[in-house]
Amino acid sequence: MQATVFSQSPDTGAVVVTDAGLSHDVAPEVVAASGLRFLRPGQRVSITETDGVITRLWIVGIGDDETIT
Repeated sequence: MQATVFSQSPDTGAVVVTDAGLSHDVAPEVVAASGLRFLRPGQRVSITETDGVITRLWIVGIGDDETIT
């Protein structure tokens, strides 16, 4: 699923908004596990959501086994 970064804080994680207009909090641990050093408002990311909780955040083409298509 694709989303847009709304805000980001090292202490509280991030808030993303999906293409459907739904806002989701992203835990600091998920942001840290993404390996991304900086997230900026307006930045497009891919997310995995399970039962309303974001469990993975990444940018396609950055990271192991991620190719730009």
